Amino acid sequence: MAEYQNIFTQVQVRAAPEMGMVEQVETGNRTKSASFSTLAGWFGNAQLGPIYLGTMGVVSLATGAIWFMLVGAWYWHQAGYNPAVFLRDLLWFSLEPPAAEYGLGFAPMAEGGLWLIASFFLLISVIAWWVRTYLRAEALGMGKHVSWAFAGAIWLFLVLGLIRPVLMGSWSEAVPYGIFSHLDWTNNFSLTYGNLFYNPFHALSIAFLYGSALLFAMHGATILAVTRLGGDRELEQIVDRGTASERAALFWRWTMGFNATMEGIHRWAWWFAVLVTVTGGIGILLTGTVVDDWYSWAQVHGYAPLN
Repeated sequence: MAEYQNIFTQVQVRAAPEMGMVEQVETGNRTKSASFSTLAGWFGNAQLGPIYLGTMGVVSLATGAIWFMLVGAWYWHQAGYNPAVFLRDLLWFSLEPPAAEYGLGFAPMAEGGLWLIASFFLLISVIAWWVRTYLRAEALGMGKHVSWAFAGAIWLFLVLGLIRPVLMGSWSEAVPYGIFSHLDWTNNFSLTYGNLFYNPFHALSIAFLYGSALLFAMHGATILAVTRLGGDRELEQIVDRGTASERAALFWRWTMGFNATMEGIHRWAWWFAVLVTVTGGIGILLTGTVVDDWYSWAQVHGYAPLN
């Protein structure tokens, strides 16, 4: 039996590539070959491929590429078509949404119209990729847990770029496409609406974010610690508890007085991760539409000091 008791001794299997299911599964859109990567094997499974794109995958990649090229073309224009300037100022370039004066109308291309076109293609790309995750899970007889988790992230994406701007009556409320401009938007958003830290849904989102990091780190560490006892075969340990799950459970009962099961820890982690974007989206959606000043709101509700 292989002994690997620390994070630097990942066992990488080298055999004939596993090509996956073939019975009752459409394989026409699946690549016919696979390869191995030692680097990828340090972090996960070393096998790369086969890849299944399908119609939704092609649509998603094509529209995503159009969005990427439109944003990149605007950056290139802002750089004056100078490659040195493009590389130097790449983090500062930005494709901005239309100004408030245009409301929800279509602005001239150089004043936000390109942002609207790019956003349309990005929306199609993200939705098509979601449909692809759902259809792939269905074809493989899996649960739809990944699709619904992805939907939680899409909810926040839609709130920021579509739902809230529509409710506010202006595309100017949306997030620009740029690195530092995105950070500036976040800072200005908080300042405009009375400090986002006093938004209780923002607080919940941060709590779930930190909680997710802690839970996943705890779980990953636990499984690595009992892998030499068969803990990596989690499904078997769920239905036929063995020495790995017994020792892991005992460790956490001794350490914290409570332990999740081999299955339950994944439910904890799933909900914590999904609730990051769900609660965050609710907090953003309420900002400016229901609450104009979170600090004043927090004072009224005993969440912030009165002086």
